Amino acid sequence: MSVVLICRRLLPAGLAELEGFELRVGGLDATREQLLELALGAAAIIPDPTVPIDGPLLDAAGSELKVVANFAVGYDNVDLDACRERGIVVTNTPDVLTNATAELALALTLAAARRMSEAERELRNGRWSGWDPGEMLGLELSGATFAVIGLGRIGRRYAELARGLAGELLYVSPTAKPEAERELGAVRAELGEALDAADVVSLHAPANPETRHLIGAAELARIGPDGVFVNTSRGSLVDSEALAAALRDGVLGAAGLDVYEGEPQVPQALIEAPRAVLLPHIGSATTKSRDGMARTAARNVVAVLSGEPPLNPVLG
Repeated sequence: MSVVLICRRLLPAGLAELEGFELRVGGLDATREQLLELALGAAAIIPDPTVPIDGPLLDAAGSELKVVANFAVGYDNVDLDACRERGIVVTNTPDVLTNATAELALALTLAAARRMSEAERELRNGRWSGWDPGEMLGLELSGATFAVIGLGRIGRRYAELARGLAGELLYVSPTAKPEAERELGAVRAELGEALDAADVVSLHAPANPETRHLIGAAELARIGPDGVFVNTSRGSLVDSEALAAALRDGVLGAAGLDVYEGEPQVPQALIEAPRAVLLPHIGSATTKSRDGMARTAARNVVAVLSGEPPLNPVLG
């Protein structure tokens, strides 16, 4: 019976796909040492974005290991070179979380633009003294210029959702997207050009060495004191300290964040920053999306261990 290591947790929708396999479950509090021990002889590993998959863990599994089925669309937690050297297939879970993540990005856009978290805190803490025509003034998004950085599945869906509000829709991408240009009226721009023009900037790029700190102090200053910045992709794309400083100093208007460098730790400077809506990485957290991710990860395992091509190959 082939062994499948579930590094932390797999929802019942995924477990139902893995009948007939020996399942080893690390649990949400699994340590590195525990995972190294549990990996021995595993034919498949199912991690999530919080679990680094590197050479030592792959070697702990040994020669039986055939597939790493990441429970995420991103795979920056997986050492692809180490997997390639060992002939291990790597898969992910695209498509099933596109709507959920794009919808959350739009929710963050609205919440940051209208200072919703700040306003709610004022009310809950008993500091609201009544209607004030000059209080909690935010950005009205109808007719605003939106810039979408990264027009993959999630970025494209966000652009579709935002199109009803946007006066102009810009996108930043390594390649042109003629279909989006035709259907959404999107206009391709260089990063600096988009930052200068946009009222709202939403980040949907992949995490890799080239995109680390893609957004830093200079880029945030270009968005400006009336602009809104949203990130639902990966925390490593943004210089957290620069973002906190930009909010504190009024260089940036507002921010909506669902991801952070060094999760689950969040820099105290960001927690204390004004006009910041902060969520705990819940972009894909709908029942439909997470069940779909669980099923997809499990079905990739079943396919590879049955000698079939992976359904969602990243490598192999």
